[in-house]
Amino acid sequence: MKKAPLYSRSRPVARTADPGAGVPGAEPATAAPAPATVTRRHRLKTFVLRNERRVWGGAVLLLIAAGVALTTSITPQPPALTIAQIDAAMRKSIEEKPLPSPVSAAYDAILPSVVRVVGLMTEGDDGTDREEANEPPKDDKSAKSGRAKDNKEAAKLRNPVERGIGTGVVIIDNGTILTNLHVVNGARRIKVTFMDGTESDAIVLSTQPQNDLAVLRAKTIPDDLAAATLRSTADLSPGDHVLAVGFPFGIGPSASSGIVSGLKREFRSPEGKHTMTNLIQFDAAANPGNSGGPLVTMDGEVVGIVTAILNPSQQRTFIGIGFAVPIENAAAAVGMPPF
Repeated sequence: MKKAPLYSRSRPVARTADPGAGVPGAEPATAAPAPATVTRRHRLKTFVLRNERRVWGGAVLLLIAAGVALTTSITPQPPALTIAQIDAAMRKSIEEKPLPSPVSAAYDAILPSVVRVVGLMTEGDDGTDREEANEPPKDDKSAKSGRAKDNKEAAKLRNPVERGIGTGVVIIDNGTILTNLHVVNGARRIKVTFMDGTESDAIVLSTQPQNDLAVLRAKTIPDDLAAATLRSTADLSPGDHVLAVGFPFGIGPSASSGIVSGLKREFRSPEGKHTMTNLIQFDAAANPGNSGGPLVTMDGEVVGIVTAILNPSQQRTFIGIGFAVPIENAAAAVGMPPF
């Protein structure tokens, strides 16, 4: 007896025809991708293939940048220095390499212009007949006569002895030197020694007895002779630091520092023959041999010419009171214009 077929009440689902259906070994078909997606992927792949080296280079750079950024973020940054730390560092630096003192700087500035002045005479000669000979000639004829006489006397000078030792300072680079008159007065011959060791005879160009000044001219000078810088005393005040440079007792060049003790002082010579006025009083050590040397500011500029020391016991040693002629007076002795 035949069995009646059974039918489902649900509607059958429509199927898309598969061209490979029923073909042995055929793979089932897949849905085709959208055209836009295929285009983007194709362009990207093509770009990578064409610029492969650039792409790899960019990737390497990105990795390096990322590594540096990571290292910087991990490494701790040093804290900012405080004022106390900066101050401590500066103190340590100064201790290891101290700055030169103002006195040392002033000494270095004036030293090339300092000269040793020696007055020579014949043994047994008191030099009294040289008082007038040291005065400047008044005209050309007498100048020639004076030079001839000096040369003749220099030739006759035998066994010379030092009549006086002092100091001078070069004020014009042609060999013009300022010193004290009492250093060279009465000398048969004047010899100066420059800082480079050059020795030369010198002649007296002019004198200013009221200020105990003499202007010398060296016959031979160094090639690189430096003149000192002169400074007005108009702004000089008590308490300002000063330096005296010279050859005390023939030792030197020696430097001594101190201050200006007073201005417009008077000094009367031990013999009572002469009184000097308008002097600078200072307390930098000065002794015989310092006469004629420069009194210098901390800028290395000459404000005076050391001329005398005061000692109530009449001993020629320093007790703390020295005197210098203001440079204005000294410049006038040379005929230089005022400041």
